[in-house]
Amino acid sequence: MDVRIWLAAAVPLLGGCAALLGPSEPVNARAELRNATGETLGTAQLTQIGRVVRIVMELRGLPPGARAVHVHEVGRCDPPAFTSAGNHFNPGGKQHGVLNPRGPHAGDLPNITIEADGTGRLETATELISLHGGRTSVFDADGSALVVHAAPDDFRTDPTGNAGARLLCGVIVRAPAGP
Repeated sequence: MDVRIWLAAAVPLLGGCAALLGPSEPVNARAELRNATGETLGTAQLTQIGRVVRIVMELRGLPPGARAVHVHEVGRCDPPAFTSAGNHFNPGGKQHGVLNPRGPHAGDLPNITIEADGTGRLETATELISLHGGRTSVFDADGSALVVHAAPDDFRTDPTGNAGARLLCGVIVRAPAGP
């Protein structure tokens, strides 16, 4: 095949792929997760490349077991109950949970497992939220927060997945690009 013909066919296709991926420069955000007394018990790093947001959360000082993790619709974490963070981030008007045929919320994330030593790590990725602008941006007019709950998410029950009380909360803020 003539290389010029192949290039003529490939260039528009590659341009279309780039449009699907979105901007290629990473965008970073972070959250410090605090308990009701204001003690920092964890951090979360969020990085968006293309349409995917990678979330890495590390926690310490919690009782062992599975805990629900959600992005909430308001960037406020007023103790002690953190109800100021509002409901789950849900710009699509869906029901809660990946096992719910009418779900999930954009803010529904996997559970984090806290080990016997009180530490836990969650690494996940989602295309349902954005660190850029637009309808799915966590940086809308009132911001967003990450919340860790007392119980595991059942991934089905609307509106909260039976996740229980809010143990930790952290406002999601923009972060400089890092290594």
